[in-house]
Amino acid sequence: MIFKRKQKGARLAAAVSELEDAVAARDGDRTGRAFTAMMRDVQSASDAELMSAGPRLAALLPAFPPTGPRPTLAMAVGFCVERAADPAACAEPILSGVHKDLLDALEFARRWTAGGAEDELPEPDEKIIDDALLARLGGDADEATRLALAWCSAEEWQPPALAVLCRSAEVRHRYASEILPACRDLEALERHDLKCLTYALAVLDDEPLLVLHGPTRTGFEVRIGGIGDNFQLHTLLAHVLVGGGHVPGTRPSAESVRLATDPEPARGRSETVATGTFELLAPDGARIWNEGLPDDIPVVEGRRLLVLDEPMYERSWNADRFFPHLPGTAVLTRVLTTDETRTWFARTSAGSNA
Repeated sequence: MIFKRKQKGARLAAAVSELEDAVAARDGDRTGRAFTAMMRDVQSASDAELMSAGPRLAALLPAFPPTGPRPTLAMAVGFCVERAADPAACAEPILSGVHKDLLDALEFARRWTAGGAEDELPEPDEKIIDDALLARLGGDADEATRLALAWCSAEEWQPPALAVLCRSAEVRHRYASEILPACRDLEALERHDLKCLTYALAVLDDEPLLVLHGPTRTGFEVRIGGIGDNFQLHTLLAHVLVGGGHVPGTRPSAESVRLATDPEPARGRSETVATGTFELLAPDGARIWNEGLPDDIPVVEGRRLLVLDEPMYERSWNADRFFPHLPGTAVLTRVLTTDETRTWFARTSAGSNA
């Protein structure tokens, strides 16, 4: 949760109206006071107030400075979404801000290293912003400051972005694919912890998955959605295939399946343990890690193709899903014919055994 709820009087509607008026008047001092009041009142507001306030606050995001107040305002919008506000109505300003900051942070990194300097990229701390840094980045001072602040604030966008991404498949479908490459590029520089944002942007929704079971030489088409990591995928594939009587093995417990699929968000950490049933493999035989994502499964001739084998050793893990507010689905849509299965196995490193 972005903020802890405080039980106080409800004043949010008036605070939002005052903030809107102050921004429209371009009165900096008044905006600052209204912003402080809004941030205080949002934490004690009712769900009904938050439902109304979320889209109004989101609409103000473009009018705020790109760093500092803007990510903080986005946090307030994210809190409204966590409690009651429509994620689709709040998503565009939040995710546009996320995307812009990610691109600016990448531009900061490019300029930092453009001269061939051997210095490592700095930690994202505003203490790095000084005259020497601005001279190093080049361009005018305002632009250089914006890029440096984006480098420092990229992680601040993660909670509000997760609030909208994890509550709406529509939002993920509309925005995620555009933002994901920049997120992965920045994370690869190893100065920002963007794992949760990367995983949320990479969630597959209503995606067909071809699954080949090596030991039985059988094949299946499974439609998946809302799965946060491959631990959750592993549990659901075992539920569908073993639990459905299609392949041998130990079916997952009812509680581990419930934790993976329950529309109600998880409340706290459970003690439920899930045990691995398969080895997840790419078509070339490389391991697909449980810690990874369904998005890691390679696409072969337009279809994601996963091979299941006997587990190399027993694995177990906590059965809680990666995103508490995002229930996963896996539905067996059909069993492949013998000829189809043989054709798909021929596209894998296990094909010679068909």
